[in-house]
Amino acid sequence: MAQRAVQERGMSIRAACLAFRISQACYRYEAKHQAENDEIADWLLRLTDNNRNWGFGLCFLYLRNVKGFGWNHKRVYRIYRELELNLRIKPRKRLVREKPQPLSVPEAINQVWSMDFMHDQLEDGRSFRLLNIIDDFNREALGIEVDFSLPTLRVIRTLTQVIAWRGKPQVIRCDNGPEYISAAIEAWAKSWGIRFEHIEPGKPQQNAYVERFNRTVRYEWLSQYHWTDLDEVRLCATQWMWMYNHERPNMALGGITPKQRLAMAA
Repeated sequence: MAQRAVQERGMSIRAACLAFRISQACYRYEAKHQAENDEIADWLLRLTDNNRNWGFGLCFLYLRNVKGFGWNHKRVYRIYRELELNLRIKPRKRLVREKPQPLSVPEAINQVWSMDFMHDQLEDGRSFRLLNIIDDFNREALGIEVDFSLPTLRVIRTLTQVIAWRGKPQVIRCDNGPEYISAAIEAWAKSWGIRFEHIEPGKPQQNAYVERFNRTVRYEWLSQYHWTDLDEVRLCATQWMWMYNHERPNMALGGITPKQRLAMAA
Protein backbone atom coordinates (compact mmCIF):
# COMPACT_ATOMS: atom_id res chain seq x y z
CA MET A 1 0.00 0.00 0.00
CA ALA A 2 2.89 2.36 0.73
CA GLN A 3 4.36 1.65 -2.70
CA ARG A 4 1.03 2.39 -4.39
CA ALA A 5 0.72 5.64 -2.43
CA VAL A 6 4.17 6.73 -3.61
CA GLN A 7 3.65 5.66 -7.23
CA GLU A 8 0.02 6.72 -7.75
CA ARG A 9 -0.47 9.56 -5.28
CA GLY A 10 2.96 11.18 -5.46
CA MET A 11 3.61 10.89 -1.71
CA SER A 12 7.16 10.88 -0.43
CA ILE A 13 8.56 7.60 0.86
CA ARG A 14 8.95 9.07 4.35
CA ALA A 15 5.31 10.24 4.47
CA ALA A 16 4.02 6.93 3.11
CA CYS A 17 6.00 4.95 5.69
CA LEU A 18 4.68 7.15 8.50
CA ALA A 19 1.11 6.83 7.22
CA PHE A 20 1.21 3.03 7.06
CA ARG A 21 3.47 2.61 10.12
CA ILE A 22 6.33 0.76 8.47
CA SER A 23 10.05 1.48 8.50
CA GLN A 24 11.85 2.85 5.48
CA ALA A 25 14.17 -0.17 5.62
CA CYS A 26 11.14 -2.42 5.22
CA TYR A 27 9.88 -0.29 2.32
CA ARG A 28 13.22 -0.43 0.49
CA TYR A 29 13.90 -4.11 1.17
CA GLU A 30 14.20 -6.32 -1.92
CA ALA A 31 14.51 -10.08 -1.61
CA LYS A 32 17.88 -11.30 -2.82
CA HIS A 33 17.75 -14.03 -5.40
CA GLN A 34 19.79 -17.05 -4.37
CA ALA A 35 21.35 -19.47 -6.79
CA GLU A 36 20.38 -22.32 -4.44
CA ASN A 37 16.70 -21.58 -5.10
CA ASP A 38 17.26 -22.34 -8.77
CA GLU A 39 19.01 -25.58 -7.83
CA ILE A 40 16.14 -26.59 -5.54
CA ALA A 41 13.59 -25.76 -8.24
CA ASP A 42 15.55 -27.78 -10.79
CA TRP A 43 15.66 -30.81 -8.48
CA LEU A 44 11.94 -30.56 -7.73
CA LEU A 45 11.00 -30.29 -11.40
CA ARG A 46 13.12 -33.30 -12.31
CA LEU A 47 11.81 -35.41 -9.43
CA THR A 48 8.15 -34.68 -10.11
CA ASP A 49 8.62 -35.18 -13.84
CA ASN A 50 10.28 -38.59 -13.43
CA ASN A 51 8.04 -39.63 -10.52
CA ARG A 52 4.61 -38.21 -11.22
CA ASN A 53 3.02 -39.55 -8.05
CA TRP A 54 5.62 -38.16 -5.66
CA GLY A 55 4.34 -35.44 -3.38
CA PHE A 56 6.35 -32.96 -1.36
CA GLY A 57 7.11 -35.46 1.40
CA LEU A 58 8.86 -37.98 -0.85
CA CYS A 59 10.69 -35.24 -2.76
CA PHE A 60 12.02 -33.65 0.42
CA LEU A 61 13.04 -36.99 1.97
CA TYR A 62 14.84 -37.93 -1.25
CA LEU A 63 16.79 -34.65 -1.25
CA ARG A 64 17.58 -34.91 2.48
CA ASN A 65 18.18 -38.63 3.09
CA VAL A 66 19.33 -39.91 -0.31
CA LYS A 67 21.16 -36.91 -1.82
CA GLY A 68 22.29 -35.40 1.49
CA PHE A 69 21.20 -31.79 0.92
CA GLY A 70 20.70 -29.77 4.10
CA TRP A 71 17.98 -27.45 2.83
CA ASN A 72 15.27 -26.48 5.31
CA HIS A 73 11.91 -28.13 4.62
CA LYS A 74 10.10 -24.75 4.80
CA ARG A 75 12.31 -23.33 2.08
CA VAL A 76 11.89 -26.37 -0.15
CA TYR A 77 8.13 -26.36 0.41
CA ARG A 78 7.87 -22.64 -0.46
CA ILE A 79 9.58 -23.27 -3.81
CA TYR A 80 7.47 -26.41 -4.29
CA ARG A 81 4.31 -24.30 -3.88
CA GLU A 82 5.60 -21.52 -6.14
CA LEU A 83 6.17 -24.08 -8.89
CA GLU A 84 2.56 -25.31 -8.39
CA LEU A 85 3.65 -28.93 -8.08
CA ASN A 86 1.04 -29.85 -5.48
CA LEU A 87 -0.77 -33.12 -6.10
CA ARG A 88 -4.55 -32.99 -6.21
CA ILE A 89 -5.89 -34.49 -3.00
CA LYS A 90 -8.82 -36.82 -3.58
CA PRO A 91 -11.45 -36.83 -0.84
CA ARG A 92 -11.49 -40.09 1.07
CA LYS A 93 -14.64 -42.08 1.53
CA ARG A 94 -15.20 -42.98 5.15
CA LEU A 95 -16.18 -46.61 5.54
CA VAL A 96 -17.17 -48.29 8.78
CA ARG A 97 -15.15 -51.46 9.16
CA GLU A 98 -13.73 -53.71 11.80
CA LYS A 99 -10.38 -52.77 13.27
CA PRO A 100 -7.75 -54.89 11.48
CA GLN A 101 -5.32 -56.96 13.46
CA PRO A 102 -1.85 -55.39 13.52
CA LEU A 103 0.78 -57.12 11.41
CA SER A 104 3.83 -58.50 13.11
CA VAL A 105 7.02 -56.59 12.27
CA PRO A 106 10.02 -58.85 11.55
CA GLU A 107 13.17 -58.08 13.52
CA ALA A 108 15.67 -59.27 10.90
CA ILE A 109 15.96 -59.98 7.20
CA ASN A 110 14.62 -63.23 5.76
CA GLN A 111 12.24 -63.80 8.66
CA VAL A 112 9.08 -63.10 6.62
CA TRP A 113 8.68 -62.56 2.89
CA SER A 114 5.42 -61.57 1.21
CA MET A 115 4.37 -62.23 -2.37
CA ASP A 116 1.35 -61.48 -4.52
CA PHE A 117 0.19 -61.30 -8.14
CA MET A 118 -0.81 -58.26 -10.22
CA HIS A 119 -2.38 -57.99 -13.67
CA ASP A 120 -2.19 -55.52 -16.56
CA GLN A 121 -2.50 -55.40 -20.37
CA LEU A 122 -0.34 -54.71 -23.41
CA GLU A 123 -1.37 -52.33 -26.17
CA ASP A 124 -2.78 -55.23 -28.19
CA GLY A 125 -5.08 -56.24 -25.33
CA ARG A 126 -3.16 -59.29 -24.13
CA SER A 127 -3.08 -59.66 -20.35
CA PHE A 128 0.10 -60.31 -18.42
CA ARG A 129 0.88 -61.01 -14.78
CA LEU A 130 3.45 -59.78 -12.28
CA LEU A 131 4.69 -61.74 -9.28
CA ASN A 132 5.97 -59.35 -6.61
CA ILE A 133 8.19 -60.59 -3.77
CA ILE A 134 9.32 -58.37 -0.88
CA ASP A 135 11.07 -58.76 2.46
CA ASP A 136 8.75 -57.46 5.19
CA PHE A 137 11.66 -56.40 7.42
CA ASN A 138 12.90 -53.51 5.25
CA ARG A 139 10.21 -53.55 2.53
CA GLU A 140 12.90 -54.40 -0.02
CA ALA A 141 11.72 -55.56 -3.44
CA LEU A 142 13.35 -58.95 -4.01
CA GLY A 143 11.85 -59.73 -7.39
CA ILE A 144 9.24 -58.75 -9.96
CA GLU A 145 8.57 -61.62 -12.37
CA VAL A 146 6.65 -60.73 -15.56
CA ASP A 147 5.03 -63.09 -18.07
CA PHE A 148 1.74 -64.00 -19.69
CA SER A 149 1.40 -67.02 -17.43
CA LEU A 150 3.03 -67.67 -14.04
CA PRO A 151 2.07 -71.20 -12.95
CA THR A 152 3.28 -72.97 -9.84
CA LEU A 153 6.53 -74.22 -11.37
CA ARG A 154 7.39 -70.68 -12.49
CA VAL A 155 6.74 -69.39 -8.97
CA ILE A 156 9.03 -72.10 -7.57
CA ARG A 157 11.76 -71.21 -10.05
CA THR A 158 11.51 -67.50 -9.21
CA LEU A 159 11.68 -68.15 -5.46
CA THR A 160 14.67 -70.45 -5.93
CA GLN A 161 16.51 -67.77 -7.91
CA VAL A 162 15.88 -65.15 -5.21
CA ILE A 163 16.98 -67.55 -2.45
CA ALA A 164 20.24 -68.20 -4.34
CA TRP A 165 21.46 -64.64 -3.70
CA ARG A 166 19.36 -63.54 -0.72
CA GLY A 167 19.17 -66.62 1.45
CA LYS A 168 16.02 -68.53 2.36
CA PRO A 169 13.20 -67.03 4.45
CA GLN A 170 11.64 -68.65 7.47
CA VAL A 171 8.08 -67.75 6.41
CA ILE A 172 6.45 -66.69 3.14
CA ARG A 173 3.10 -64.89 3.50
CA CYS A 174 0.67 -65.14 0.57
CA ASP A 175 -3.01 -65.53 -0.28
CA ASN A 176 -4.85 -68.72 -1.21
CA GLY A 177 -4.33 -68.65 -4.97
CA PRO A 178 -3.97 -72.00 -6.75
CA GLU A 179 -0.28 -71.33 -7.39
CA TYR A 180 0.36 -71.12 -3.63
CA ILE A 181 -1.57 -74.17 -2.39
CA SER A 182 -0.56 -76.81 -4.93
CA ALA A 183 1.16 -80.01 -3.89
CA ALA A 184 4.26 -79.07 -5.89
CA ILE A 185 4.95 -75.83 -3.99
CA GLU A 186 4.16 -77.46 -0.66
CA ALA A 187 6.72 -80.18 -1.40
CA TRP A 188 9.25 -77.53 -2.45
CA ALA A 189 8.71 -75.51 0.74
CA LYS A 190 9.07 -78.66 2.88
CA SER A 191 12.36 -79.55 1.19
CA TRP A 192 13.73 -76.05 1.95
CA GLY A 193 12.34 -75.89 5.47
CA ILE A 194 10.13 -72.89 4.63
CA ARG A 195 6.67 -72.36 6.11
CA PHE A 196 3.86 -70.84 4.03
CA GLU A 197 1.51 -68.54 5.94
CA HIS A 198 -1.77 -68.21 4.05
CA ILE A 199 -4.04 -65.26 4.85
CA GLU A 200 -7.75 -65.71 5.48
CA PRO A 201 -9.93 -65.55 2.34
CA GLY A 202 -11.29 -62.07 1.67
CA LYS A 203 -8.85 -60.33 4.05
CA PRO A 204 -6.05 -58.80 1.94
CA GLN A 205 -5.16 -56.50 4.87
CA GLN A 206 -3.45 -59.50 6.44
CA ASN A 207 -0.91 -59.25 3.62
CA ALA A 208 -0.73 -55.46 3.84
CA TYR A 209 3.01 -55.05 3.20
CA VAL A 210 2.94 -56.48 -0.30
CA GLU A 211 -0.51 -54.98 -1.01
CA ARG A 212 0.94 -51.54 -0.26
CA PHE A 213 3.90 -52.39 -2.50
CA ASN A 214 1.48 -53.38 -5.27
CA ARG A 215 -0.19 -49.98 -5.02
CA THR A 216 3.18 -48.26 -5.40
CA VAL A 217 3.99 -50.42 -8.43
CA ARG A 218 0.60 -49.63 -9.97
CA TYR A 219 0.68 -45.86 -9.58
CA GLU A 220 4.38 -45.12 -10.04
CA TRP A 221 5.07 -46.97 -13.28
CA LEU A 222 2.76 -49.82 -14.30
CA SER A 223 -0.29 -47.64 -15.05
CA GLN A 224 1.74 -44.71 -16.37
CA TYR A 225 2.49 -46.12 -19.84
CA HIS A 226 1.16 -48.19 -22.73
CA TRP A 227 3.27 -51.35 -23.01
CA THR A 228 4.15 -52.80 -26.40
CA ASP A 229 5.70 -56.11 -25.28
CA LEU A 230 6.89 -58.02 -22.22
CA ASP A 231 10.54 -57.07 -22.71
CA GLU A 232 9.61 -53.42 -22.26
CA VAL A 233 7.72 -54.22 -19.05
CA ARG A 234 10.59 -56.33 -17.70
CA LEU A 235 13.15 -53.61 -18.41
CA CYS A 236 11.06 -50.95 -16.69
CA ALA A 237 10.38 -53.28 -13.74
CA THR A 238 14.09 -53.93 -13.26
CA GLN A 239 15.02 -50.25 -13.44
CA TRP A 240 12.20 -49.18 -11.12
CA MET A 241 12.97 -51.94 -8.60
CA TRP A 242 16.58 -50.71 -8.30
CA MET A 243 15.38 -47.15 -7.82
CA TYR A 244 12.78 -48.29 -5.24
CA ASN A 245 15.40 -50.13 -3.20
CA HIS A 246 18.24 -47.60 -3.44
CA GLU A 247 16.76 -44.12 -3.97
CA ARG A 248 13.06 -43.94 -3.11
CA PRO A 249 12.39 -42.89 0.51
CA ASN A 250 9.94 -45.22 2.24
CA MET A 251 7.51 -43.58 4.66
CA ALA A 252 7.05 -46.82 6.61
CA LEU A 253 10.80 -46.86 7.31
CA GLY A 254 10.93 -43.28 8.55
CA GLY A 255 11.91 -41.69 5.24
CA ILE A 256 14.94 -43.84 4.43
CA THR A 257 15.37 -46.35 1.60
CA PRO A 258 15.15 -50.15 2.00
CA LYS A 259 18.89 -50.49 1.38
CA GLN A 260 19.65 -47.87 4.03
CA ARG A 261 17.47 -49.81 6.49
CA LEU A 262 19.34 -52.98 5.57
CA ALA A 263 22.70 -51.27 6.15
CA MET A 264 21.57 -50.02 9.56
CA ALA A 265 20.66 -53.56 10.60
CA ALA A 266 23.96 -55.04 9.44
